[in-house]
Amino acid sequence: MLLDVQDLRTHFKVGFDQTAKAVDGVSFQLQEGKTLAIVGESGCGKTQTAYSIMRLIADNGFHPSGKVFFENKNLFALSEEEMRDIRGNGIAMIFQEPMSSLNPLYRIGNQLEEPLRLHRRVEKGAARKRAIDLLDRVGIPEPDKRIDNFPHELSGGMKQRVMIAMALACEPKLLIADEPTSAMDVTIQAQVLRLMADLQQQTGMGILLITHDMGIVNQMADSIGIMYAGKMAEQGSHEKIFQNMSHPYTRRLFDSVPKAGDTPYLLNTIPGMVPQATEYGEGCLFADRCQFVMDVCRTKDSPAHEIESGHKVTCHLFDQGANPPLNHDREKIPAPARKVEKSLLLSVESLKTWFPLRKGILRRVADHVRAVDNVSLKFQKGSTVALVGESGCGKTTFGESILRLTREATGTVLFQGQNVMAMKTPELKKIRKHMQIVFQDPFGSLSPRMRIEEIIGEGLRIHYPGKSDAENRKSLEAVLREVGLDPTVADRYPHEFSGGQRQRIAIARALILEPEFIVLDEPTSALDVSVQAQVLNLLKELQAKRSLTYLFISHNLSVVQYMADTVAIMYLGRIVEQAPVQELFQNPRHPYTQSLLAAVPSLGERKPFEPLVGDVPSPLNPPPGCHFHPRCPIYLNEPKGSPLALKCTGQYPEKSGSESVFVACHAVK
Repeated sequence: MLLDVQDLRTHFKVGFDQTAKAVDGVSFQLQEGKTLAIVGESGCGKTQTAYSIMRLIADNGFHPSGKVFFENKNLFALSEEEMRDIRGNGIAMIFQEPMSSLNPLYRIGNQLEEPLRLHRRVEKGAARKRAIDLLDRVGIPEPDKRIDNFPHELSGGMKQRVMIAMALACEPKLLIADEPTSAMDVTIQAQVLRLMADLQQQTGMGILLITHDMGIVNQMADSIGIMYAGKMAEQGSHEKIFQNMSHPYTRRLFDSVPKAGDTPYLLNTIPGMVPQATEYGEGCLFADRCQFVMDVCRTKDSPAHEIESGHKVTCHLFDQGANPPLNHDREKIPAPARKVEKSLLLSVESLKTWFPLRKGILRRVADHVRAVDNVSLKFQKGSTVALVGESGCGKTTFGESILRLTREATGTVLFQGQNVMAMKTPELKKIRKHMQIVFQDPFGSLSPRMRIEEIIGEGLRIHYPGKSDAENRKSLEAVLREVGLDPTVADRYPHEFSGGQRQRIAIARALILEPEFIVLDEPTSALDVSVQAQVLNLLKELQAKRSLTYLFISHNLSVVQYMADTVAIMYLGRIVEQAPVQELFQNPRHPYTQSLLAAVPSLGERKPFEPLVGDVPSPLNPPPGCHFHPRCPIYLNEPKGSPLALKCTGQYPEKSGSESVFVACHAVK
């Protein structure tokens, strides 16, 4: 047995008299060459379990009980010096946020060489050679040049691959991966997960994978532990969990994920929130959110029931036997009816956003970064248009440009027949209340120094200065109720809320001015699947109630399939394919669209990840001809001198099809 965790408890002293029970009696095992996925919402104790194994918990933390055996050594009995020798050498960890895990002051090479010189006593020259080899192994292009880069010079996917290279430098027996692909594009995510799987096959290392993405769990895990409020709710092999989900929490987590066919319905959500670690009471901690709650659940915690060999469930439903006569399936609730009108609310024609690159003492324009390059898009009133693509393709810049939040934008943006791009400041100010935006980061988009009342009410004070305080307060309370928040929260600050609640506040800020068009920039990318389902349901309900029109920017294709009417696929500032959502998902035509869909972790049949070759090129220097050709599977399999290959490298493809349904590819007619 590679890793054996027994009755692990990790508690923290908070304030004078409180104890946070972050991990409260967790046991599991991991064999060599296998992957164990620990799944659960934020606040369930997944990351603290990983930190406890590495003995990296904060100074106010302690272990009331528990043992962690790694290769039959009790890690809790080792000295700090002995533990330092195991960290990075026997056990390595990939942290959730690569930018905060890499030192911005040191070059990549210095950080890669450190574990080699510390643990393996490798000389400087040999360590550099090994570091270059590691970068090449994790798929970093031109590793001999990249090794001298600083972290800020790399993309998010590259930084995560550097983290993997650092973790694998000393060929550890155990790799702990804490949300290794959160907020990544599906293509970069596929590259990272394929890399981890390949390296596991080559080296035989065990992987402890912490995630809340059920698709990744389905594709990667050999065994699964479902964690809730510091405890294991359900444990078993991949087959036993997916074929017989038994704990109500496991089932509801799975139901929260948007799936094909869910579009006409509201998603099944989990009511309420994970309790705070300082507020764990008696009984089952899931009781307040469970549809099968019984009296015993509120007074007594359930023992772990083995319902079949190697499949354990901690739930009172199994007190009387292995198969309680309960139906986990819930009746689907139809989504509220909405009307998509034939008339256009917004029309974008030939939009360009080129950022000037200035050089020299005189700061003359030497070149341009072509973030958005001649894009046209139409929005019917009441519809949702999804804009999909990898990071760096220009999606967010496009959304900000049509709202005139970017000075460099040129072209035509007609909103109700008025050209937004030609408006002077006073006219623009008047139309802003009709066009709003919800930003990607619910943490960074709300001022920490302002109360919720000030944040949401700011738009009213600017656009309706004549309104009284009483009228503003009435509007504020109404919009808070509309997004599912109690009006009493108006006097609190953003740090007092969860991520999902912050995103509801951001939506309320956009809604209070009663807009007709909203740009939703990755509104659920930072949220758990359970909270994501709540926010998506809210957006559907608001759209039906207010006849809202959405530009939905996302790289989560399951969310796009659930929300969108029309999908536009963007690559390096241009739209390469556009079609109604069902047509695009059933019959993707552009090789880039096909690659995006192939990279999505599936909840169905297990399959190897097929990542795209390379990364998105720089919009400062896009490839000649078709921008996608250096990564295109069709071009890469084409003889170099063929007519198609010459076309791909020589000219950008024209759009074939109609104005609303088209594809731009030389190989597709």
